[in-house]
Amino acid sequence: MKRREHRKFIRYDALHLLDYLVLDEDGKAGIYSMGRTIDVSIDGIKLETIYPLKANTRLLLTIGLEDDLINLEGRTTHAAPCDGRFISGVTFLKITKNGRRVFAKYVEAFRKRKMELGQQPPEVA
Repeated sequence: MKRREHRKFIRYDALHLLDYLVLDEDGKAGIYSMGRTIDVSIDGIKLETIYPLKANTRLLLTIGLEDDLINLEGRTTHAAPCDGRFISGVTFLKITKNGRRVFAKYVEAFRKRKMELGQQPPEVA
């Protein structure tokens, strides 16, 4: 039975380190830390951190994808504890055209790799 996906954009399993800076409501810098992506789509990521993040937290992120660094702004959509760490969904708010281009290539590469491995991508709603 196929799993039905409810997201607007398909996410593919991924794992990359990143750094993030929490911004308060006035845009002032707060906690700075490292995390890792658990999966990605063209419009967001699932982020694993050692510190809890509340839903609707603004973040400045720097994500390394191969030789490219992408700087972007995002907002957490949800957050929950998981195995002693914390998982947050992050939707991108601001990303450069070049950053979006690089991210699109990255998502496409994961799609192709899953197909090569015989894994079917989730069905989009």
